[in-house]
Amino acid sequence: MTAFKLSILKNSDRPYKRRKRVGRGPGSGLGKTCGRGEKGAGSRAGYKRRAGYEGGQFRTFMKIPIRGFNNARFRKAYDVVNLGQINAVFNDGDLVNAQTLAERGFFSGMTYGVKVLAKGELSKKVTLEVAALSDAAIAKLQKAEIPFTLV
Repeated sequence: MTAFKLSILKNSDRPYKRRKRVGRGPGSGLGKTCGRGEKGAGSRAGYKRRAGYEGGQFRTFMKIPIRGFNNARFRKAYDVVNLGQINAVFNDGDLVNAQTLAERGFFSGMTYGVKVLAKGELSKKVTLEVAALSDAAIAKLQKAEIPFTLV
């Protein structure tokens, strides 16, 4: 077994990038001003670019009006399943909940729960334990006398 030495390690993750050698004459392409342009703060030593700064011009993000409150950041995102999909995958007497739906490949990773929508027909007598139901889905389930609970 060969012992590892620091001298034999090499970075194989990314290609080699040459160091920028500035101030080495006009033929190098980075002579005279060294790629910094002519005048202004960016050409001076010690300059740090501030995020959003536009050279004294009124910044774009400050021009955009703030209009009201948007609840999208705080909404509860449900995984959505249709009655027709449940009918195709489950058998009579099965329990339909977030765990059994995940086992059958409906979704991966948990959100706030499962919401059942009314697209399709549910002819099988299954038991539903879900987080939410659409109004049309509730009407279809009550008509078919299928038990459901909201968890």
